[in-house]
Amino acid sequence: MLTVSTLTIMILALFVFEGMVIFNALATTAVSSLEEKIDISVYFKTNASEDGILNLKRSIEGLSEVENVEYVSKEQALANFKEKHQNDSVIVQTLNELDDNPLLPVLNIKAKDPRNYGTIADYLEKANLGEIIEKINYAQNKLVIDRLTSIVDASEKIGVALTIFLALAAILVTFNAIRLAIYSNSDQISIMRLVGSPNNFIRGPYVIEGIMYGCIAGIASFLIWWPVINAVSPYIARFVSEMDLSLYLKGNFWSILAYQVVFGSFLGTISSIVAIRRYLKI
Repeated sequence: MLTVSTLTIMILALFVFEGMVIFNALATTAVSSLEEKIDISVYFKTNASEDGILNLKRSIEGLSEVENVEYVSKEQALANFKEKHQNDSVIVQTLNELDDNPLLPVLNIKAKDPRNYGTIADYLEKANLGEIIEKINYAQNKLVIDRLTSIVDASEKIGVALTIFLALAAILVTFNAIRLAIYSNSDQISIMRLVGSPNNFIRGPYVIEGIMYGCIAGIASFLIWWPVINAVSPYIARFVSEMDLSLYLKGNFWSILAYQVVFGSFLGTISSIVAIRRYLKI
């Protein structure tokens, strides 16, 4: 029963640890995907001249923080909108009944780093371009990125705290298992001392026992995660299409398994060493 409880606690700790690894990969992919889709869109008033817009485009392209700037005219914006909604008969009919193009010309600005969007937005606001600029959509996009980042950070902190708690619990349970093993083998230990066995020879089996607990727990937790990942992968793909958890797990099979076994062995070794130093007086 002590062995079962020791392995159970250690499996839980390693299960959460592997969950953190997978969640971190998923969160990184989700944030990167969102950042790739985010840009600053500058919409211009209907009376803005195309020459003035193109001059602004060239000045923005000169900023070191800017990767590229795309100009979409009113006509191109309308053509793109029609193509996107060509299967929606109501929208197509509404556009056909309009006399004028209701869409505005726009500059889509892509930064080299998402953190640079604030600098670009400040540049546009300080350039006294209120006469030709209708609106800048930076604030809405920034809110989305900030909220997603805060959710990811909070989830990672909770995962770290839970992993530490379960790791400490695993160390304590393994510690007790090794302590009881030392007590139950006290007669054999006394005989080994009498016949002159080296200290490392006496300590060795208990260190190996702790390492075995960790290795078995690492492999078991990985095997538990495998069907879980295969089951939830299709649902995760609906929210983050760029991330296929099943393929990620297959592609990183050996590295994740190694992380589990190494982390489990580390917990078992620490528990064994502490128990040996405290209770094995040789």
